[in-house]
Parts: sequence; C-alpha cells; structure tokens
Amino acid sequence: MGLEDKLSKDGFVTSKIDELIKWSQKNALWPMPMGISCCAIEMMAAAGPRFDISRFGSEVFRFSPRQSDVMIVAGTTTYKMAQVVRKIYDQMPDPKWVIAMGACTSSGGMYRTYSVVQGIDLFLPVDVYVAGCPPRPDNLLNALMLLQEKITKGEEAGFSIN
Repeated sequence: MGLEDKLSKDGFVTSKIDELIKWSQKNALWPMPMGISCCAIEMMAAAGPRFDISRFGSEVFRFSPRQSDVMIVAGTTTYKMAQVVRKIYDQMPDPKWVIAMGACTSSGGMYRTYSVVQGIDLFLPVDVYVAGCPPRPDNLLNALMLLQEKITKGEEAGFSIN
C-alpha cells in the first residue's frame, strides 16, 4: 500500500499554518461599519439581498470594535468625529484593515472647510479606497475583493494603499 493510496482513502490534508490563517482571515472579514454620512446608505445596501455581501464572508456587521477586523468608514469625517473613529480603530484587534468609502472619506469631497478632514489617511492607515459620491454597493464589494487579494498575498495591514 503506497502513500498515495493511504492519503486518498483517509482524506489527509497538508498545508502551511500561515496559509491556513490567511485563508480563514480572507474568508471571514467582519466589518465595523462607521456610517457617518450618506455613503452609509450604500454600505447598508451592500448587505441586502440584491448585492449580498455574505458571499464574501462579511455578512456579520459587528458594532463592537473588539469583534471586527475591517473598518468601513463611509461618509464625511469631521475633525470632531475623527477622534472617535481613531479611538474605535485603536480598540480593534490586530490584524485590522480600513476601507475608505466615498469621495468625502477619501479626500474631503466637496467640503473644503475647516471642520472636514481632507482624507482619513491623515489619521488612519487606509488599505483600500472606494471611489464615488456616493459609491455604489458593488464598488464596496469590489473593495472587499481587493482586500481579500491583499490578505492572500500576505501584505501587512495598513501599509499598502490600493
């Protein structure tokens, strides 16, 4: 009885532990929704039956930062709110990722005022930017797929910007 026969009968699987961890992280991203403004409606629509974010293992929106690993910041962020967003980000366990959803989140959008942060990358490490005003739910799903590719490649969280 050869080794191939033995393995095919018993169903033995081999893998590297790092690859197994990356696979499980990639397929079970639990978002921390930071719906600050109008982009939050599109983020909520991504969880609905038409777009079905659960296909990517992200249907469990966690409202506790200690149970989530990807923060989706959706909307206009003011300096007053930036402190709250950063505090919630700091409470998330490592590894953690950030998706900046919408033009206002990424660059301040049309609001060139003293109270609006001109991009959350000034106080958070952003992994994926989602374009649009407001971006469609399928753009958020595309960002989630880009984040999954990033995790598969083994890139560090918060240091590479797509």
